[in-house]
Amino acid sequence: MSSYIFLALISGIFISLSRSLNGRLSIEKTPFHASTWNHAIGFLFLTVLILYQNPNLSHITLIAPLYSYLGGAIGALFVVTNSLTLKSLGVTKTAMLVISGQMISALVVDKFFYSNTFNLNELLGVTFIIAGVSLSKLAIVK
Repeated sequence: MSSYIFLALISGIFISLSRSLNGRLSIEKTPFHASTWNHAIGFLFLTVLILYQNPNLSHITLIAPLYSYLGGAIGALFVVTNSLTLKSLGVTKTAMLVISGQMISALVVDKFFYSNTFNLNELLGVTFIIAGVSLSKLAIVK
């Protein structure tokens, strides 16, 4: 279990770094340019990784359930919208708002597709994240 917690934390670091790099590219070019490069390089990286792990391509198939293609489209949309907002809000506020959105949608998905209940601790966590975003916008201390 602790190795999965560590992987989740590493994933968060990678997301933050990716957000920052794509945001920088978005400032220099356009959000769509940043998204195109993000996905093209990601595709090449994963292709090399798959070929390294198993050079025999017989296990690869292009047939997948229709909903699996939606994930790629949503991922591309995430990179574009994130690049757009990062230019205006900055890395920290964008990250906090994205995390808030992820937490809210995760609670909804858990409620309707998995456990059918809301955990009070999870609701409090989302509330604290949103409160943190609100406090950071006040900029009381400079």
